[in-house]
Amino acid sequence: MPAPTLYRCLWLTTRIRRRPRRIEFFQGTTTNSLSQDVRIFDTTLRDGEQTPRTSFSYENKRQIAAQLDEMGTHVIEAGFPVNSDDEFEAVRDIAAATSTTVCGLARVVENDIEAALDSGVDMVHVFVSTSDVQLEDSMHATRTEAKQQAVESITRVVEAGAECMFSPMDATRTDEEFLSDIVNAAADAGADWINVPDTCGVSTPERFQALVADVVDASGDARVDVHTHDDFGLATPNALAGYRGGASQAQVSVNGIGERAGNAAYEEVVMGLESLYDVDTGIDTTQIADLSKTVEEQSAVPVPGNKPVVGDNAFAHESGIHAAGVIENSETFEPGVMTPDMVGAEREFVLGKHTGTHSVRKRLEDVGFEPTDEEVRSVTQKVKESGVSAGHVTDTDLERFAHEVDITRHEEVRV
Repeated sequence: MPAPTLYRCLWLTTRIRRRPRRIEFFQGTTTNSLSQDVRIFDTTLRDGEQTPRTSFSYENKRQIAAQLDEMGTHVIEAGFPVNSDDEFEAVRDIAAATSTTVCGLARVVENDIEAALDSGVDMVHVFVSTSDVQLEDSMHATRTEAKQQAVESITRVVEAGAECMFSPMDATRTDEEFLSDIVNAAADAGADWINVPDTCGVSTPERFQALVADVVDASGDARVDVHTHDDFGLATPNALAGYRGGASQAQVSVNGIGERAGNAAYEEVVMGLESLYDVDTGIDTTQIADLSKTVEEQSAVPVPGNKPVVGDNAFAHESGIHAAGVIENSETFEPGVMTPDMVGAEREFVLGKHTGTHSVRKRLEDVGFEPTDEEVRSVTQKVKESGVSAGHVTDTDLERFAHEVDITRHEEVRV
């Protein structure tokens, strides 16, 4: 066995052993309707970078790619090699330094295809518009021309020995008969993957699942991948529906960044598969929070506090009833099948107007106080009053309230 292949096998073996399996599942929480053979295709460095007002530097791309690689991401779409010399260099160097499959994007244009092949990527992702509105008003081409260009481009990639993915862009707004025809032609030309893109985010999960199932039927030996956008907040549900329709892979971006409202979020799709469908993706989910922070900083796209999985509030509790329950047993008011540890995050008890005595006692004890029941009630009242006016209460505020009530610290002795 050649050394590079041996190295890759050893690396994959090490990666698979990276963490224990997830915790027990509640009845009715999960479904086992998916194959365990599911893959994650990350497009943060390509479609994610197409977020308006976002641009990754060469160093940014290398760092994000390294993290995605270390986590076990199956495919990293590193960029659009023909776009610029800097882009070509970044894609080339990521392909050379990365153990997982690296992909480069290309239009059905000779220069695009050759640039992608020259960059040394493992996979070339070829795309062409197939909806009538895009064919007529964007490409200014006919269906026949689009099909011919697709077949010629796929043939070139296959002959060069690279893995080939074909995307009929705007598939969800494409005439279904023509979609089936061009997918069949792409598969016959040797495409390894057929991607089903919901380019404008207009599909519903029910329709998307059915459409993907039709594409699977038309794809012959090619495997099916999906790419979903979040214009109606359905990118993650549609990606999961794609798997249910028979897709083997979904394209995602970290924090859901991407064109317009963005793409299906890496963290949401991975944890949905792991925690709701009981699928072992092979991804090291304990690095998700750190990856999210990296992309947030380098993309300059802030992560909302209420963002699923990685937002500051994802595992934060303020309500007295919720906090009391979580302190007793975290599964009372958290999903249970997804814990902070699973994604590399921390649970937080936030102090504010909704706070109850359980949270206040815990926070006081965490910073070294030994409060009595009466002292806890007094501080809780101060916390609630401050929360009404200030919105939240800091640890500095809490210590001030504790001193006002004259609560003893662990090292102090009451007289």
